[in-house]
Amino acid sequence: MDAIVVMGVAGCGKTSVGEELARRLGWQFLEGDGFHPPENIAKMSAGIPLQDEDRWGWLDTLAAHIVLAKEARAPIVVSCSALKRRYRDRLSAGGTRVLFVHLDGSRDTIHARMALRAGHFMPTTLLDSQFAALEPLESGELGIVCDIDASPAEIAARVSSRIAPAA
Repeated sequence: MDAIVVMGVAGCGKTSVGEELARRLGWQFLEGDGFHPPENIAKMSAGIPLQDEDRWGWLDTLAAHIVLAKEARAPIVVSCSALKRRYRDRLSAGGTRVLFVHLDGSRDTIHARMALRAGHFMPTTLLDSQFAALEPLESGELGIVCDIDASPAEIAARVSSRIAPAA
């Protein structure tokens, strides 16, 4: 395994689960939001959903980090919405082996979580656009779907126990 991408709509817990998963595995963690260009952050902060063309450079940057991790034989955990199949294909290009962990939950649960968090650029008004763009994992994709009703520690424990023998 070269990388694990913890994916899902905004507010589903990607960072919390990703950090805990990386800690458990002893891998580096990359917060995908930290790689968005200023233009993307400005759009999202203004309540404007990103389009595919807004995401390509960001996804290519994250994919490059995954390739570097593979070359260094130092697997990483990355938080990234990875909402569409073509985004996930872009992240796993270059011969990398990427496991996608889709954090799945109801709109109401995620909206409530987003309303409680402070200091994040993503407004709750964009949640519906995130759900509209979401393409669930398909057969043929290397992935696990996890319900967000469990705590980040419980989710990370489940995922790490499933991938540890192959890591």
